[in-house]
Amino acid sequence: MKHRPVLISGASIAGPALAFWLARYGFRPIVVERAGALRLGGQNIDVRGAARKVVRRMGIEDEIRAATTGEQGLRFVDEHGVTRAEFPVENADAGGFTKELEILRGDLARILYDRTRDTTEYIFGDQITGLRDHGDRVTVSFEHGAERDVDLVVAADGIRSRTRTLIVGDEPRIRQFGLYGSYFTIPRGASDSAWARWYNAPGRRAILLRPDNVGTTRASLWFLSRERGHERSSVAEQKALLASVYADAGWEAPRVLAGLAHAEDAYFEAVSQVMAPRWSHGRAALVGDAAYCPSPLSGMGASLALVGAYVLAGELSRHADPRDAFAAYEKLLRPHVDRAQKLPPGIPWIAYPKSRPGISVLHRVVRLASSPLARRLQGRLGSSPADTIELPDYANGG
Repeated sequence: MKHRPVLISGASIAGPALAFWLARYGFRPIVVERAGALRLGGQNIDVRGAARKVVRRMGIEDEIRAATTGEQGLRFVDEHGVTRAEFPVENADAGGFTKELEILRGDLARILYDRTRDTTEYIFGDQITGLRDHGDRVTVSFEHGAERDVDLVVAADGIRSRTRTLIVGDEPRIRQFGLYGSYFTIPRGASDSAWARWYNAPGRRAILLRPDNVGTTRASLWFLSRERGHERSSVAEQKALLASVYADAGWEAPRVLAGLAHAEDAYFEAVSQVMAPRWSHGRAALVGDAAYCPSPLSGMGASLALVGAYVLAGELSRHADPRDAFAAYEKLLRPHVDRAQKLPPGIPWIAYPKSRPGISVLHRVVRLASSPLARRLQGRLGSSPADTIELPDYANGG
């Protein structure tokens, strides 16, 4: 088992996390990333439930805590900026929008990279273009580099994974919700604070402003549309679409659109889930969003990536035959993923009312949900999807 090379596609969260554990178990991880350097941009993510145990076992919980955004919770506001309901930061993993370990995606990626750069070979500016599985090894072709023989290949390159297609073809189904989101950074304004603010505009539109730890504000625009394919447009076309959709949205929309016009980090997506009937084939497997993206609606993307990487590496350390390891990985993780991907009825439509009366109803509902009594009842209803897995202690044989 010692020094068996494992090629991982993707250097965001799942890839470096997998590399961390593989190196600890004696494998030789190699990470190839299409971008020319580590991508340090991105919005807020959180580490919750079982993922908290994973980062604790990695020894990086304190680093994550030191890099948190400082967000104090979420406020629902109306067109005048008046708070209609608020959800303060939760110290527990059940309930609430803001978690105790709230961090920018790029900051978590940097922490994971720093912890693995000495034990992992990183190849930036290249990508996998072909796989030939020989039964005892895999020959990998690259866009730029020379072919390499490796023991295993793992796709960890996100919801749009190209490597996934090379492993399991077109089997995975991309489930879309008709919800589009755009994320970008804007200058901090006088109205910004340590609280995130959510604003609903008529026409099934919303604006979310969140604080970060570097003196700027992370903005995102969300809207429901029955038209499809906006994610395939150019950045300029997407910005023009958002300017049109939010032209009469009110509240701080003019400020946000002005920031969008100059944002260099704007990212646009069709909110989706990856529903894959299997996560492996031969000597190759999928992990993280490439295998089971739960969508931002679940709030579980980063946590599933961390837990999935931990379980996959642990099972590979236990089994001589990688196919047995992949089967064990899926058997343990699949129920956890299924629960994370199961969204409450009516989501996302109920969160994006069409009319002002509908928005008033939403405000009344969230105000009731934010009451102390409702929060106590929620805490008694049981664990959240983030907690619904018992993690083996692979290092100690448990």
